[in-house]
Amino acid sequence: MQDEIVVEIHQIREEYAKSFNYNLDAIFADLQKQQVESGWEIVKLSPKRNLTKRWSRRSKNSQ
Repeated sequence: MQDEIVVEIHQIREEYAKSFNYNLDAIFADLQKQQVESGWEIVKLSPKRNLTKRWSRRSKNSQ
């Protein structure tokens, strides 16, 4: 069984990527442009240390 919404999202994603000839740099630049043009405030949050330690392999090996 296929979900119509998922199929539609995949089609939109494929058309979008194809419009940039599957060039990830061009896609990234376009997404950044859209982000700036949206007028939305961009917020960068610092990583939560407890979650990083909890799920990171590095923390298991270093303990």
